[in-house]
Amino acid sequence: MGEYLRAVVADFARFWPVYCAIPVAAALIGYVTKLVAIRMMFRPLEFVGVKPFLGWQGIVPKRAARMAGIACDTMTRQLVRPRDVVNRLDPERIAKEIEKPLLAATEEIVRETAARYQPGLWESLPGRVQRLIVHRVQAEAPRMVATVLDAIKRDVDSVFDLKDMVVTSLVKDKELLNRIFLEAGRKEFRFISRSGLYFGAVIGVVQMVVWVLFKIPIIMPLFGLFIGWFTDWLALKMIFHPKRPVRYLGLFEWQGLFLRRRAEVSEAYAELIAREIITPRNVIEAVLRGPLSDKVVALIQRQVDAELAKQTSIAKPLVVLAVGSRRYQEMKVRITEQIMARLPDTMRYIEDYAEDAMDIRNVLVTKMRELDDEEFEGLLRPAFQQDEWILIATGALLGALFGELQVQLVLLLT
Repeated sequence: MGEYLRAVVADFARFWPVYCAIPVAAALIGYVTKLVAIRMMFRPLEFVGVKPFLGWQGIVPKRAARMAGIACDTMTRQLVRPRDVVNRLDPERIAKEIEKPLLAATEEIVRETAARYQPGLWESLPGRVQRLIVHRVQAEAPRMVATVLDAIKRDVDSVFDLKDMVVTSLVKDKELLNRIFLEAGRKEFRFISRSGLYFGAVIGVVQMVVWVLFKIPIIMPLFGLFIGWFTDWLALKMIFHPKRPVRYLGLFEWQGLFLRRRAEVSEAYAELIAREIITPRNVIEAVLRGPLSDKVVALIQRQVDAELAKQTSIAKPLVVLAVGSRRYQEMKVRITEQIMARLPDTMRYIEDYAEDAMDIRNVLVTKMRELDDEEFEGLLRPAFQQDEWILIATGALLGALFGELQVQLVLLLT
């Protein structure tokens, strides 16, 4: 036994630079496998390779609809509801803010529609009558907008599907979906990468000792596999567990990194959602063009119908006589369509006011402070949980491959 140990010591003394490189290589294995695993979570956005199996698509983009749905469930059930978004808007203030562009759009709509459905009739009307019709519709346009917005607020859940708006935005823009998870977990992903370096180095010391003692080639790939698997598993555990601070060995205290950063995560998450997703423009677009927009169209249609019946009373008999009742109804539909087409651009004038009024960022931050630990964890956990085993298995496989390369180099150098 003594002779064996002397031989081991002599061998180590002779090749110590090669053996001391083993922990360094193990640290690199841990670090690289983490970088690759994180990269594989989010890249590429679309499938690259030969479908269905020979290739890869980032886990989050691949599961975009489900990931967006999970993220949105937390967002819309516990953080912000349609009424929280819409009820802060003042219809009278909005009507006032868009009055000038609305008046210009109204004149264009009336003139274009009248000329479209009865060429020659509109032109044949005296200019005084044309102006009278346009001015009367213009005079009522702001009130019509306020009335429509009031009706939307009274029945907001039937005309504004917040979840559909969020999911549609995230599925359509997978890069934005990635950013939500990356922004919320920015420091967690950095921790995962660095942890691979530290944990890999520690395990590498054990690997070096075992190799020096036994020199069995299978040791290297087995240790590489273990480093890739264990460091991935441990890093993920340390991000989310324990939920409350726990002191270990009386020496240090640890709490899941993501939960420890609640205040910082809340600020970053709310900023991104308010800046990129629940914006005045997206809300307006969702109400006017979303899956429930037919109800909004019906509201506007009824209002346009009432305004035309009232404001064109002088010319209406002439219009109906000239174009027929069916064509007159088509004309009203056309006016409604044009209002719908122009309203999103017109509403740009109220975006600054709407952003201040809705105050989505502060609403989100306030609500996120009220979440319990399980609910807060749900903001980021789905990005890992969905295919967590793939990440760990990938880390293990890459570790084994690096380990095999490592043993070949050690054998070559010794």
